[in-house]
Amino acid sequence: MKKIILYVVSIIILLLAICAIFFNFNDQKKDKKEKLKKITVAEVAHTIFYAPQYVAIEKGFFRDEGIDINLSLTPGADKVTAAVLAGDADIGFSGSEATIYIYNSGEKDYLKTFAQLTQKDGNFIVSRKKIDNFKLEDLKGKTIIGGRAGGMPEMTLEWAIREAGLNPKKDVNIDTSVSFAAMSSAFIGGTGDFVCLFEQSARK
Repeated sequence: MKKIILYVVSIIILLLAICAIFFNFNDQKKDKKEKLKKITVAEVAHTIFYAPQYVAIEKGFFRDEGIDINLSLTPGADKVTAAVLAGDADIGFSGSEATIYIYNSGEKDYLKTFAQLTQKDGNFIVSRKKIDNFKLEDLKGKTIIGGRAGGMPEMTLEWAIREAGLNPKKDVNIDTSVSFAAMSSAFIGGTGDFVCLFEQSARK
């Protein structure tokens, strides 16, 4: 009889210990979740070029560091900058030219660039017609939608054209009248012979 009582008491103690561990674990998870710092990141484009960021969010690497990332697509560095200045985003993910323009304008409330995430430009030149063995020289006399004047994609395009021995102001017509978010739609609608697009838009 004593053995049975001892056996039952042991089982009860074991169950209580398991419950205590379980509830303590859940409380720790809840506390950790409640302590997460919520950060809104406005990204200029949603593209495979930024895959490491998406993997880090999906795998919970930011959460492991106490950060809950809210990723917001905000097409165009100018729009990203406006979102950060307005307080709609905590961090802007775009070309550094936006911070330079604001600083040079003499604004007291200016932004700071604090990290370099990429070393190369993630744009592709998309043609309306199939061109075998395309070279940048093929842009001569053609119109290409390049994005906002003074934007990183457009400036990089000009640099690449110069490297190819062409004058981007004379030999190529770079259309800077189309906003970043509308470039693929404008090209599909018939504007330009070429367009400069990020990977996801380039596949459409």
